[in-house]
Amino acid sequence: MASGFFALLDDIATLMDDVAVLSKVAAKKTAGILGDDLAVNAEKASGFISDRELPVLWAISKGSLLNKIIILPITFLLSAFYPPAIIVILVIGGLYLAYEGAEKIYEYLVPHPKETATRLDLELTEEAILALEKQKIKSAITTDFILSVEIVIIAMSTVVDKPLGTQIAVVSVIALIATVGVYGIVGLIVRMDEFGMKLINLNQQTDSFSDKVGKLLVSALPWVIRSLGVIGTLALLLVAGGIFAHNIDFFHQLLESWPAIVKEFLLGLVVGILVMIPVLIFKKLRKKS
Repeated sequence: MASGFFALLDDIATLMDDVAVLSKVAAKKTAGILGDDLAVNAEKASGFISDRELPVLWAISKGSLLNKIIILPITFLLSAFYPPAIIVILVIGGLYLAYEGAEKIYEYLVPHPKETATRLDLELTEEAILALEKQKIKSAITTDFILSVEIVIIAMSTVVDKPLGTQIAVVSVIALIATVGVYGIVGLIVRMDEFGMKLINLNQQTDSFSDKVGKLLVSALPWVIRSLGVIGTLALLLVAGGIFAHNIDFFHQLLESWPAIVKEFLLGLVVGILVMIPVLIFKKLRKKS
């Protein structure tokens, strides 16, 4: 009886050790897309009046958690009954990521008229503010769903040949990190300016240490969000290129002597441009019609 109990404990310890090791591997592979998730959500969660930032972020976080609850069971079922579907979804997602990265570069390099953004400020009525908040929350949750699919599928691809229990544990850990970790950091980022203002108002002195730190935090917030946008774009292309290089034989054998990071970036960029061209043509034709 005792020997059976200790054998069970040993099996559990072995499983937990495997989960920890594989979770580290999965976290490394999803780091790029997690970075993009962070950049996108930091941008979408900013721009609200101060006392509405955290409620909006909480609403987006709940939507993100619901996304994971929907995505995870479907992914586990596919892995159990039709594993090739994981690779197919992974490549399709890679096409979307490559397109999104190429489109961001195109929008930066090619001048084009931008839609007028609507600010959520105090000049609007309370009903209008709530309506605009709901619209931005819905947009953020939709984007999160697409990114969540990629995060879960990439994590699953690292353990697709492991037992189902290990798959569930590892992918669930990554999904939890993608929700709690990402939105926790986003919360800190969007409140940087608020914390900075509190430091500035901490005392009556105009050139104190707290004033300097507070002004630095307030002025740094736009730069942080812009930097995350650039990093996120590069991450999109690298993740997409990595998906193509590791799952499509033609791309795997292409440019074998090149550094992996350069090869994956170029693959992501070229494929993204090839996907973006017909999409842009379709959009222009739709506008004319």
